[in-house]
Amino acid sequence: MDAVLVRDEPLGRQQRARGVGRLVAKRSAQSTRLDVLYQEGCAKIRLPATFDGAMEAVLINTAGGLTGGDHVEWSLAAGAETRLTVTTQACERIYKASASTARLETRITVADGARVDWLPQETILFDRSSLNRRLEVDLAADAIFLAVEAVILGRKAMGETVETGFFHDRWRVRRAGKVIHAEETRLEGEIAGLTGELATLRGARAFATVLLCGPDAEGHVEPLRRLIGAGTAGVSQWQDKLIARVVADDGFSLRKMLIPIISHLRKGASVPKLWSL
Repeated sequence: MDAVLVRDEPLGRQQRARGVGRLVAKRSAQSTRLDVLYQEGCAKIRLPATFDGAMEAVLINTAGGLTGGDHVEWSLAAGAETRLTVTTQACERIYKASASTARLETRITVADGARVDWLPQETILFDRSSLNRRLEVDLAADAIFLAVEAVILGRKAMGETVETGFFHDRWRVRRAGKVIHAEETRLEGEIAGLTGELATLRGARAFATVLLCGPDAEGHVEPLRRLIGAGTAGVSQWQDKLIARVVADDGFSLRKMLIPIISHLRKGASVPKLWSL
């Protein structure tokens, strides 16, 4: 009998990475416990031991990065009165795309009295990379949400530069069904020229957005401004929402600025151990 070659992809088409990860946390015995854990493809979730009643989740992309056509989805839900911190095992690397665009989608639900700290490590864009990133968050009326998203345009220490590419980042945060925060970031085409303008990054390679949604947001504005000092960052607040924008010359400098900001907004708690300098 002749052998039959079976392929999931048409001849000449590269296999793409796919991943789906889902986690649901619940309150039990005065602690945050695992309720649901689902992993598929390159998406993995690990739960390090904690000793403070909260839960920490580490997201892992076993593909080692993303390129054109890859698609990873994360879904995270914190039940009532839970405490959940989510980070990543490493920086997410977005490699040169020969065709199509990588997609990275995150959906987070935070129930009554719960808090989620969304603290992924930096996303590193390589030259000619292409990424669509989406963050969708649904908060209950009294839920608290802290998010940090950082982007590095090539690693300065490695001599990398990002001349061209595509990056589209979309955030939608809702409280009790009403949109309270919406933003879009789009870098397309000649990225080096665009980010070199005075009105954008002035040639800086790294930038981050920090968002806090909670009743004590206003009280953090002045302390953060004193903490940042004369650095290239700004802090503002409006209706129980705080926003900080941070810009730095490289990823190391950016992380040095972000760690004390995050720790302050976590009421002195340190960043996840994987965030070490």
